[in-house]
Amino acid sequence: MIKISHHHQTPSLPKLNPMLISTLQLSSFLCLLLSTTITAAAVDDNSPWLPYTPTDYILLDCGSSSNTTDASLRSWDGDVRSQFSPSNIENTSSNATSSKSVIQVPYKTSRIFHSQFTYSFPVSAGPKFIRLYFYPVNYSELDITNSFFSLTSNDYTLLNNFSAFLTVSAMKPAVASLIKEFIVNVRDNQILNITFCPSPNSYAFVNGIEVVSMPENLYIRGNDHPIPLVSENQRFYIDNNSALETLYRLNVGGNEVSITNDTGMFRLWSPDDDYTYEDYGFTPHRDVAIRYRQETPPYTAPKIIYTTTRTMGNDSLRYNLTWRFPVDTGFYYLLRLHFCEIQLEVTLENQRVFIIYINNQTAERRADVIYWSGGTGIPVFKDYVIMVTDPDGRRSKQDLWLAMYPDLHFRPEYADAILNGLEIFKLSETAGVKKHNNKTSSFPAIIGSVAGGGSILVLIFGFWIFRRRRRVKDLGSKKPKSWIPLSSGLSLSSDLCRRFSLEEMKSATCNFDDSFVIGAGGFGNVYKGHIDNGATTVAIKRLNPSSNQGVHEFQTEIEMLSKLRHLHVVSLIGYCHDNCEMIIVYDYMVHEILRDHLYKSNKPCLPWKQRLQICIGAVKGLHYLHTSANRTIIHHDVKSTNILLDEKWVAKISDFGLSKLGP
Repeated sequence: MIKISHHHQTPSLPKLNPMLISTLQLSSFLCLLLSTTITAAAVDDNSPWLPYTPTDYILLDCGSSSNTTDASLRSWDGDVRSQFSPSNIENTSSNATSSKSVIQVPYKTSRIFHSQFTYSFPVSAGPKFIRLYFYPVNYSELDITNSFFSLTSNDYTLLNNFSAFLTVSAMKPAVASLIKEFIVNVRDNQILNITFCPSPNSYAFVNGIEVVSMPENLYIRGNDHPIPLVSENQRFYIDNNSALETLYRLNVGGNEVSITNDTGMFRLWSPDDDYTYEDYGFTPHRDVAIRYRQETPPYTAPKIIYTTTRTMGNDSLRYNLTWRFPVDTGFYYLLRLHFCEIQLEVTLENQRVFIIYINNQTAERRADVIYWSGGTGIPVFKDYVIMVTDPDGRRSKQDLWLAMYPDLHFRPEYADAILNGLEIFKLSETAGVKKHNNKTSSFPAIIGSVAGGGSILVLIFGFWIFRRRRRVKDLGSKKPKSWIPLSSGLSLSSDLCRRFSLEEMKSATCNFDDSFVIGAGGFGNVYKGHIDNGATTVAIKRLNPSSNQGVHEFQTEIEMLSKLRHLHVVSLIGYCHDNCEMIIVYDYMVHEILRDHLYKSNKPCLPWKQRLQICIGAVKGLHYLHTSANRTIIHHDVKSTNILLDEKWVAKISDFGLSKLGP
């Protein structure tokens, strides 16, 4: 990793398209990223803490009548005549087939349920891991493809109409067995019940159940530990009424860490290679003595997690450190990022500073591991919560993106980013998962995306669209909307364009709060807003009253768009022309501007087929303007910043301020 010199002028930028530079003013943000070999600092380990010893540790081999030992030499109790099983337990079945990739215990036998069935575990109060083991094959002439069931634990629904067979079939790389891990809290004097309920005309099964206690406040940290809610100026709290499902637990840049090499809770840490976007990154390993602290005790993660890492290496000019993870839409997710600075040269604050993006939104503007931890070899973790929206209500799969990029705005000594470990959890839909707004307004405060140098570029006549859609309370006037001509005499069709009052616009943007700004240009700002009592999310372009730019464009754009209706042309919702204010209201485009997906390194690379579909869509939009509208319209400003992408990646031609009518 090459040291950055701040005693000379900034090195010249790589040769770029001139239109790209002038459009997005890249020169004020991009710097040369340099890298070199990482070395490590040896630090004495004076930590007085010991790894965790669980107070509750139960291994139940379902379907077995005897005690067994697994490949890790852990002893499992059979559930036949077990104190945890009801007296009427029955329907044990051995595997119909065997696989060399599947260990014998606990997958050799299974417990099958044709009706509701409950295991009861008398455990101490506090948070517990529940791990369920599934080997989905045919049992006792039962078709495994017909196995669907729900799973509850006390007040939590952990699985709903779940199929282990379909889940395993969809996993990449392919696997034969499956472990589902959950975190639940057990109250004082409460029994931990785990209930299987088969779906109609189906059956449930399980091969093994594991219950392990964990330290208080390890994951469910309560109201004393607010968590940043990405993309909103809010804090998120996870309390004892919440349940979590573990989706990913990764040793970033390293090999698998087995359950016996964990810190006492038998967590499996997998390599991150299957989740990196492209095969980029440098993965050094250093035998560094790790110095745990009270804020990050030894049970947080094994030492090996903090002595391996993934950095940007020698290719930091070309990419971000990026990972992607398939998740279900419509849920909140907790991401825990583990860091430890192990490089000999990095011992002071502001020597390595980077930005953390989650789903293309800034989660951490200034990540400095030394600043967080206090020194080399001292581990630290950071938690973030993000909502993965479900725009069509279908609860489909979507990639959750994590990316990191050096931030030279603070003039660090090295251009690089690092990550040592990562855990991702899906949060339960319970009232216990609370959000706390830092602002007095009940309107959600959306973090402005055009902020600071180095990461998110100024958008000219474009929209920076956030993914999250929410219903919010309308703070403004309730008087009916008017549908009248512009004061300039330009008559707008009453069924095509709506006129908003200034009060409605103020209400939609919380009085044009800067936190709602999602774009900017010579005309002024673009805001994300909510109209119709919060039911509709829109993009609101407001002309700067002190600027002469855009007055003609304002009228031209309304006149043009009010007469256009096409799949590939952005839709005008309405305008406001009160008290010398000139405001245009558009449809809200979820996937923002095309230019960002072509050139910004923190964006996922568009597949060539999708690029072609976007190009065809844009051409269809232009063809409509040239041939199919009432009069020929010449756009005069076609570029990637003026092509927007909706939630289905459909291209939309936008920004008609320079358009003219043809013959």
